[in-house]
Amino acid sequence: MPSYDFALILSRPFHEDELDPLFDRTHGAVTVSIASDAPAPAHRSPVDELRSAERRGNASCSWTGPTLAAAIMEVVEHVEASAPGVHVLQVEADPLLTIRDIAERVGRSLDSVRHAITGARGAAGFPSSEMSSAGHRLWRWSKVAAWYGIEDPQLVEAKPTVQAINGWLALRDVVPDVAPAPEEVTSALSLVIPHVA
Repeated sequence: MPSYDFALILSRPFHEDELDPLFDRTHGAVTVSIASDAPAPAHRSPVDELRSAERRGNASCSWTGPTLAAAIMEVVEHVEASAPGVHVLQVEADPLLTIRDIAERVGRSLDSVRHAITGARGAAGFPSSEMSSAGHRLWRWSKVAAWYGIEDPQLVEAKPTVQAINGWLALRDVVPDVAPAPEEVTSALSLVIPHVA
């Protein structure tokens, strides 16, 4: 089965006391943002909970599954079951990569990728970085893959899958009684979206 990289946007960050249940369910394969300023659970005030609820959290992983939809739905279930009150709001399956990540994916040296980014070597027009995190610039994989002429079948699967699951997540939040079960979404997607075999 293929391994899929994706990230989840969460309704809030995890608290430290919620990490063990997540680790137990995912064997450490899911990394989440942590609310660093939150007091211990017994000492959380309603104000602390409100502050935490105002901040979004995130989770990222590389998860194995028969399809991207199945992998996402499995991780959504693990994340939400590990921390009561945490809800997945959105999914992103077009990862942001560091220069090192790019070099590994395209089979080039770090210097070769740096030269491509600066325009010192290769074709002009390397994609702009999407953002910076901890002093490192990050690039969207779909744009980098297109620039290098790499056809990634997981990206073909990712776009419609993410669009459908994000629609399901939104429907689930607005009218949960109407939203289909996760298995129904996964089953429907597997019938219409080509996936990596």
